[in-house]
Amino acid sequence: MTILLAPMEGLLDFTLRDILTRIGGIDRCVSEFIRVSGTLLPDRVFLRIVPELAHGGRTRAGVPVRAQLMGSDPVCLAENAAKLAALGPAGIDLNFGCPAKVVNRHRGGAALLDEPELLAKLVGAVRRAVPPSMPVSAKMRLGNLCDTRALECAQAIASGGADELVVHARTKAHGYRPPAYWERISDVRTAVTIPVVANGEIWSREDASRCREVSGCDALMLGRGMVSDPGLALAIARPGHAALSWQALLPFIAEFWQLIRAHIEPRHRAGRLKQWLNYLRRRYPEAAAAYAAVRTVNQPDAVSARLFTPSPAEHLQ
Repeated sequence: MTILLAPMEGLLDFTLRDILTRIGGIDRCVSEFIRVSGTLLPDRVFLRIVPELAHGGRTRAGVPVRAQLMGSDPVCLAENAAKLAALGPAGIDLNFGCPAKVVNRHRGGAALLDEPELLAKLVGAVRRAVPPSMPVSAKMRLGNLCDTRALECAQAIASGGADELVVHARTKAHGYRPPAYWERISDVRTAVTIPVVANGEIWSREDASRCREVSGCDALMLGRGMVSDPGLALAIARPGHAALSWQALLPFIAEFWQLIRAHIEPRHRAGRLKQWLNYLRRRYPEAAAAYAAVRTVNQPDAVSARLFTPSPAEHLQ
């Protein structure tokens, strides 16, 4: 079984990828999307969003990272893919699933699922632009406003030359509301010959087992479930593996804060930590107390004083 870490704009950036892949169980990551819109991007843009490119396209734990592009112009997307490929990612991924209104208004993400013919052109252009040895994958939802063209979209992506397809088992209109329609992933899987990865509403080992049963997929992509329960991938990959305790998680939270302080603008630092603690509240009661302690605090030094001085174990337990 293969377990992938999802791309989640504004949440799963390189700092959290670093931490979650060090905890273990993740076989591959996909970066947040790099928006391509009419220009050839400089290397610094690719490196800012995917700094793992400077380290062989892998996280510090050695987990490969595919860089994700999003765009609607085949020529421009292909030119940027070729330039990105030269930097050595573990592969190129294409975003056909983002539900954000601002993205969809500009003909990006899930809005493209209304244009299967364009999907084939976009994938084909990128496939031809990058070395044959470099994997090209894509991530889609079941559709934009409905799922009636899901199979047509999947077949278009496959016909363009994609090596793998991740399916988030909801439409854009569904947003992130449960349930996820895993049975529709099974329909997609039988309609294409390329490997299909199931994604959506996997919060526990039991969810993962049920998703695999219903979708027929051996590979899973974890997003919010992994952020909320950083031990989830290990629990799925290794049945019987001890759950990740709060005490065992504390050093990783402290390391995450150090990464945030080193790489993120001061005005965003407290918010990034609070964002993760807020997700962790779903799995760990102790996270609720930690979140409450810094909920109204925005100065990084004040956050450090409340949670990490002299040691995280004394404040976060």
